[in-house]
Amino acid sequence: MDKVEVDGTELAVRLAGDRSKPALLLLHGFPSSSATFRDVIGPLAHDCFVIAPDLPGYGASEPIERPTFSRFADLIDGLLEELGVDSFHLYLHDYGAPVGLHLATRSPARIRSLIIQNANAHQSGMGPSWAATRTYWKNPTSEHEAEATSHLNFDGVRDQYLGGIPEDIARRIDAARWEEDWRIMSLPGRLALQRALVLDYRSHVARFPEIAAYLERHQPPALMLWGRHDIFFDLDETLCWMRALPRMEAHILDGPHFLLETHAAECAALMRAFLRRAGMNQ
Repeated sequence: MDKVEVDGTELAVRLAGDRSKPALLLLHGFPSSSATFRDVIGPLAHDCFVIAPDLPGYGASEPIERPTFSRFADLIDGLLEELGVDSFHLYLHDYGAPVGLHLATRSPARIRSLIIQNANAHQSGMGPSWAATRTYWKNPTSEHEAEATSHLNFDGVRDQYLGGIPEDIARRIDAARWEEDWRIMSLPGRLALQRALVLDYRSHVARFPEIAAYLERHQPPALMLWGRHDIFFDLDETLCWMRALPRMEAHILDGPHFLLETHAAECAALMRAFLRRAGMNQ
């Protein structure tokens, strides 16, 4: 794990591969860290210069004041500058999507391709389970905040991995993953950051039309890897991605929201094949 200082913030980042090869930026989701990618970084590093940061307040990166997804994108952009990276393939997952899509809409020419893994950018992905959060966005009282952030505890973190998935798939996920996530989240300043991001996610939703315009205009090469048992983003979201990017290669796998916990080898093989094809077409 490397540490890189960006605008006064120290970011932890996993780096692998030859820096002369095309860069691949892996952005994790809530409540994890770059550890999400531990089993795919090695294979991907054969073809790419892999960059997997811990977002601020996650993993070994310290929290920041006034956290927003836009600010996270500023810091990741600074990290890429420090590493001398101009263009890159972009992996989006969960909270990594609002961060990465800020980068994409700001500088579309930098994006070599998108890899979309249980990442939401359409209203279709936000089903009934989002009701309390939507209420909080419209009327951010302390009562509504408590309801919208009720998942910020040990049980809620565990459910990010196990919620709604078949028992045989659940048995494949190591409990150490959510135990470590909760340990990190329990450190000073981390829960406050998480509460702030729950509220700021409404800014990502407000940007859906801008994101749709970016996709329609630029049509980046894209690969979808989707765990069908995701209880946070509805399966209808996959159809919206495919309509937005009609040439996208799409794979719906028998896995959870954290697909790399159960299907790392399959996903790594699909990503390597896709990245090679994307490279040949650029």
